[in-house]
Amino acid sequence: MPKINKGGIGMFISKDTHFFALDKTNLPVAQVSLPCELTFETLDCFSEQLNHPEDTLEILDFERVNPATGPVFLNGIKAGDVISVTIKAIRVKTPGKMVAAPDAGVLGSLIKKSETLIIPIEGDIAYFKELQLPLTPMIGVIGIAPQGVGIPCGTPGSHGGNMDCTLIKPGAILYLPVQVDGGLLALGDLHAVMGDGEIMVSGVEVSGEVDVTICKVGNLEISNPVVQTEKELAFIASALTLDQAIETATIEMAQFLTSRSSLSLNEAGMLMSACGNAQICQIVDPLKTARFSMPLSVLNELRII
Repeated sequence: MPKINKGGIGMFISKDTHFFALDKTNLPVAQVSLPCELTFETLDCFSEQLNHPEDTLEILDFERVNPATGPVFLNGIKAGDVISVTIKAIRVKTPGKMVAAPDAGVLGSLIKKSETLIIPIEGDIAYFKELQLPLTPMIGVIGIAPQGVGIPCGTPGSHGGNMDCTLIKPGAILYLPVQVDGGLLALGDLHAVMGDGEIMVSGVEVSGEVDVTICKVGNLEISNPVVQTEKELAFIASALTLDQAIETATIEMAQFLTSRSSLSLNEAGMLMSACGNAQICQIVDPLKTARFSMPLSVLNELRII
């Protein structure tokens, strides 16, 4: 059962209340009224099955991959609403884990044997062999229940899910289009460090805790997740190919600009080509995820946000 959190903020949602598919039939572990503050405790993406270098992907129970903690029922939230999830803090736990395996990830065709790397974390540093990597914690899996059939936590989509977007980090605000009453919010798959693309199917995978503030958002219509950081606003999309994902994210950004400013479509497109960025989130999941971002400084000058 949820409990009051002594280390984070608001109600504490234990990692014991996890599942492996975002599904409207999942029973909520808590009900909250918005705005609210919550702390989610998470398992790592392997459900903590890999704890030693000899624990390679061959021993992994893939039915227990990418657990998400939750779900939480949001009182008063209806299908068609938009919620914001502000990431207040991410506290990662040591050690981190990374894997390499034949046929896994972009380099999979070149890899001859499986390997697991256990990565100590001390303070704000992850120790990758002799290298010291500054922590850049982020959330890999976060989303709400889809309107249709359940979707495995390892697959991204319009509901969120395994987007592996490095912008979903402390200080960011994630906007999610709600598909079922109550939303059924959940999250997991934390990374201590991860590069855009997650080319080897894992970042530095960790368990940990995430503090969030959840609110209902008015005057915003979106079809896919949107994330705002201190410097940029990004539309996120997932599809069978990166080309399709980037096209969707780009079109949705253009529609956002033209609907909230006096820019024509031609002008919006040229502005996006001048100062926007088409970027990869991940290229290793069943659907690929990309984003199109614009500088907040430009959007503020246009008085769009």
